[in-house]
Amino acid sequence: MNICVFGSASDEIGKIYIEAVEKLGEGLAVRGHDLVFGAGECGLMGAAARGFKRKGARLIGVVPEYFKENLIETLCLDCDELIYTKTMAQRKQTMINRSDVFVVTPGGMGTFDELFEIITLKQLDMLFKPIILYNINGYYDDMKKMIDTAISQKFIKERARNKYVCIDDGNGVLNYIDKL
Repeated sequence: MNICVFGSASDEIGKIYIEAVEKLGEGLAVRGHDLVFGAGECGLMGAAARGFKRKGARLIGVVPEYFKENLIETLCLDCDELIYTKTMAQRKQTMINRSDVFVVTPGGMGTFDELFEIITLKQLDMLFKPIILYNINGYYDDMKKMIDTAISQKFIKERARNKYVCIDDGNGVLNYIDKL
């Protein structure tokens, strides 16, 4: 399967996150999966790529031309396939189309954008692929509380909780994907 990993592009994050995502990438690659990601070399995108590549998986990177032209972030040169898009929206759509499963690791605004788009698409029955929040070090605990508050106040329907799973450890993520 093609596993899409959404996550941080920052190298300023804690080592605990980098190590966990590299290890997850290795575990997924050993199981025969390939990576679809935002083609970044840094942060958790880079960690996923290193882990997958170390164990022989294919890397499918998707990046807007703008990033290359303006040196927004360092691109991963180990990609087996590098797809350039015109816009960030096209990047996201290409990653969605090329993926069978989504693993959302800790990240910033871009990761939140990706996460909420795929959950919204799934809620609208426009996407039927599994979504896994990899909750390293409790990163998504506060977001889960925010969603609970929105559900309790009727801003979000209760069924939205069933559109994704939140898993705290890498082995749990691997076991979940093994059962798909």
